[in-house]
Amino acid sequence: MNKIYYLASCDTCRKIIKSLPKDHDLVFHDIKQNPITVEELEEMYRLSGSYEALFSKKAQLYKSMDLKNKSLTEDDFKKYILEHYTFLSRPVFIINDKIYIGNTQQNIIQVMKALS
Repeated sequence: MNKIYYLASCDTCRKIIKSLPKDHDLVFHDIKQNPITVEELEEMYRLSGSYEALFSKKAQLYKSMDLKNKSLTEDDFKKYILEHYTFLSRPVFIINDKIYIGNTQQNIIQVMKALS
């Protein structure tokens, strides 16, 4: 099952979703309305190989909690992502058992190719 984990209130996520091919078969998962489960996060980890790769260092909480001055482990990244949706780097696409994390132009080009 192809899926997108996103935040409905995120302008960047909305812009990306609008640009997706019309005939895609994605299941949409708003991480604020429906928090990700341990199983979903572990699947993302299995595909990406790292919780840190899934972690957003742009999150306001990252700055306000002063996490940049702490040595975070993979377990810490996992814990924070599960504690608050803002720590997941967005959007996360899982398409044909391959993961695409974040909103870089290169990443979105890869997503478009995978969906076409």
